[in-house]
Amino acid sequence: MRSIITLLTDFGTADGYVGEVKGVILARVPDATIIDITHDIPPQDVEAARLVVARVWRRFPPATVHVVVVDPGVGTERASLAVRSDDRFLVGPDNGVLSPALLVADALTVRLIAPPDASATFHGRDVFAPAAAALASGISIEDLGAPMPHPCIRRTPEPKRMPDGALAGEVISVDRFGNAITNIVGLRAGTVDVAGLSLLLRRTYGEVELGKALAIVGSTGLIEIAVRDGSAARTLDLRRGTPVVFRGP
Repeated sequence: MRSIITLLTDFGTADGYVGEVKGVILARVPDATIIDITHDIPPQDVEAARLVVARVWRRFPPATVHVVVVDPGVGTERASLAVRSDDRFLVGPDNGVLSPALLVADALTVRLIAPPDASATFHGRDVFAPAAAALASGISIEDLGAPMPHPCIRRTPEPKRMPDGALAGEVISVDRFGNAITNIVGLRAGTVDVAGLSLLLRRTYGEVELGKALAIVGSTGLIEIAVRDGSAARTLDLRRGTPVVFRGP
């Protein structure tokens, strides 16, 4: 079976950084299958990357190696990590971006040692790509570094129960369609109060007229605010941290 290595970065594709990372991997594992998750994470947006990791890392087969490089602290004292979790591997900076895998009970985390000639500004190429290639080649994670007992972990904020039984939450992410994803799980019918509107929770986008706002349970199971054939973020001025309130029937 060919090794699968995924890449998730904020590098974009204009400057060749992604190509350098792939070159390092393929020089060590020529038959690897490299899959681009995305390179369009907003620059330095660790939280956005963490949420993408949460969506995708378990969608891939066991033994997959995920390389996650959104790293505003590159070259500082922040640690470089390799993680084994649920029969998959992840490598990336110790800034919380790997949190979804770190929260699994039996996760093993080791601290990677940067080689002496590693660039202080490009650990994706010089630290994480070689580590990913080593793991894909079958090298034990224990051989890559010493255990890291307390890695940085970020968590999605929990919604709060209000005295009237409603749930007070917030927007945690906005996707490229302008849909505002909240931290409230959509388990039942109800309404969502946001930006001065009270929106009935719908099943599909097609249940409202073009240009109208709606609340919907997205593919993550979380409630999202959308505008049919438009951008809820732009139309309603929604962004990360915008408050929302869910009220049951």
